[in-house]
Amino acid sequence: MLVIIALEVLVRVFHLYTEVPIRYIDEFGVEKSLPNQTGYAVTGNRRQNHSEYRINDFGFNSFREFDPTKEKTEIALVGDSFIEGMHQDYDDSTGAKIEKKLNGEVHVYEFGYAGYDLSNQLHLIDTYKEKFKFIDYIIIYLKYDEDLDNEVYTPNKERIALLSSPLFKIRDNFKLLSYCTKIGLLDPVKDLAIQLTDKNKSNSNKNEKSIQQEKDSVFLDNFKKLISFYGFDKNKSFFLLNSSDTPLGFLDYCKLNGINIIDYNEVFKKSSQPPILIYDQHWNNHGRELVAQVISEALRRKLN
Repeated sequence: MLVIIALEVLVRVFHLYTEVPIRYIDEFGVEKSLPNQTGYAVTGNRRQNHSEYRINDFGFNSFREFDPTKEKTEIALVGDSFIEGMHQDYDDSTGAKIEKKLNGEVHVYEFGYAGYDLSNQLHLIDTYKEKFKFIDYIIIYLKYDEDLDNEVYTPNKERIALLSSPLFKIRDNFKLLSYCTKIGLLDPVKDLAIQLTDKNKSNSNKNEKSIQQEKDSVFLDNFKKLISFYGFDKNKSFFLLNSSDTPLGFLDYCKLNGINIIDYNEVFKKSSQPPILIYDQHWNNHGRELVAQVISEALRRKLN
C-alpha cells in the first residue's frame, strides 16, 4: 500500500498523467468537448510529450475562437485527433503554422475531435452551416482505413456514457491507474477482454485480396452516400490525405468527380526527419510543419 501511495505521489508530482477534456453531445447531436477547458496532454512513459490544450467556447482545441465573417479570409480544418492536435501546444498547432506561412492573411479554425470519421465531420459542417457558409475553404482530414465505416451519422452515446461511467471516473482520479493505462501496462488485460467478447470473428476462407476489394467497395459506397446526403461544395472543400495509405481507385474517383485532394505523402517521404512521434502515430512538430506547408501551398494558389 505504501508503494502504491508513493507511486501515486510521484505520478502527480512529475505530472506523468494526461488530463482528458470532458466530452459531451450537444443539442444538435454533435459530439465535442465541453467548452472552456484547459489542461495538459501527456504521452510516453517519461512524459516525452507534454503539451497544453485549450478548448474554446465552441468546444474544440484551438488558439482561436470561431467568429467567421464575410470580410476575412478563413479556413476550417476538420478532422479527428490529428487535427485536434493534443500532441502539440495549442498555440503552435497546425492551424497556427498555416497562418504564419500565409503571413497572417487568413484565420484558421480547427474543428478537431478524437474519434471523428467522415460522417461526424460532414454532420458537423451541415449542422453549423450558418457558421461554415462564411468560411472560405474547408479542409477535411481523411484517413481512409478509419473514416469510411459509416454510411450515416449516428451520435456515439455509448462512448459518452462509458467515459462518464464510475470506472472511468476512478481511472481519471487515480492518476497511477491513468498513467498505467496510457503507457500500455494494462493492454494485455484489455486485449484478453476483447478476445473473450468479440462476436464478429469470421472463419471465412476468403483471401486477403478479396476481403480488401469488398472493403474498398463498401468504403467507396459509404463515401458516395455521405457526400450525396450532406452535399459537398467542390469549390471550397478539400480532402487532406496521405496517398500512400489510400487506394488508387478511391483517388481516381475523386479526380474524375472534381473532388479536391491535398496530398502530403511526398513531403513525408522526402523528409530527412521523422514526421511522426516515436511512440505514437500522430504527427510530431516537424510533421505538422510539413502538413501546414502543403496546405499553405495549395491555398496560396487559390488565394492568388
